[in-house]
Amino acid sequence: MARHYETAGYLVVDRNWQVRGGELDLVLTRDDEIIFCEVKTRSSDRFGHGAEAVDHRKQRFLRRTAMSWLDSHDLRGKLRFDVATVVGPRIEVIEAAF
Repeated sequence: MARHYETAGYLVVDRNWQVRGGELDLVLTRDDEIIFCEVKTRSSDRFGHGAEAVDHRKQRFLRRTAMSWLDSHDLRGKLRFDVATVVGPRIEVIEAAF
């Protein structure tokens, strides 16, 4: 997934960043934006789209974890939360998903 973003001109700042009680899959930057990307990998869409797993509760959790990341890094910019789904070879990125 990181390679997908790098090909599009993003810089990967962190992968699988962890803090007590939370994890961010990818943290990226491009221009004046900081992007937090939640990656959902599935073997098929048989039981629903991976993005459906990022409900309001998960979004709140990701926002809190992102604030912890920002507190521990010297980066500032516009924030964006993406959700990326990987199903086999197919990648779909929902930019500014929430």
